[in-house]
Amino acid sequence: MTADSASINLTHHFLIAMPGLEDEAFAKSVVYVCEHSERGALGLVINKPSDLSMEGLFDKVDLPLHRQDLLNAPVLQGGPVHTERGFVLHDAMWVDVPAQGADQDSNQEAAQEAAALSAISDKESVYASTMTIPGGLEMTTSKDVLEALSMGAGPKRVLISLGYSAWGEGQLESELAENSWLTVGADTAVIFDTPVEQRYERAMKLLGLESWMLSSEVGHS
Repeated sequence: MTADSASINLTHHFLIAMPGLEDEAFAKSVVYVCEHSERGALGLVINKPSDLSMEGLFDKVDLPLHRQDLLNAPVLQGGPVHTERGFVLHDAMWVDVPAQGADQDSNQEAAQEAAALSAISDKESVYASTMTIPGGLEMTTSKDVLEALSMGAGPKRVLISLGYSAWGEGQLESELAENSWLTVGADTAVIFDTPVEQRYERAMKLLGLESWMLSSEVGHS
């Protein structure tokens, strides 16, 4: 991997498939990148619905779904990896972690400063297995988020996919060099507030583009 490619960080970005990308899993797809580092990348396709609704998914895991806003929402095909597993993309859900008490002999001013820092930094996700994504979202794989949704609680904005998309070291950078993808900073409104069938065009518009403007020869942004 070159120094230039190693410096690219597309976490909290969209990958928008170019017309020349004909892989069945990714043709005309929009991928939300949850993590990108020198080791590779991980993301979820946000515009390829499966045949399963959220209500159907919850039936399969023996949970009711007391969220009327989610009953008919589609479960998405997040990518070709671990398609039997569910991945939940949602707004961050934080809980404060109690700060450790200061020793009685500690300097009072230092203790106050530590307490102030703790109030800012001592937070953790409310769910057991969650990836925190810079940009305000989380991806959870533990069943407790489904249980919260089942009871009518949980995050307000939710996308559930079966499977995810993954790239090994240098693989995504190679695909970018081959003009397989356009890239743009993610807009959560495209993920949560836009009908699935409109997400490709809406992502394009973040770049000021329409899909008809592109050909397989056009380079990436």
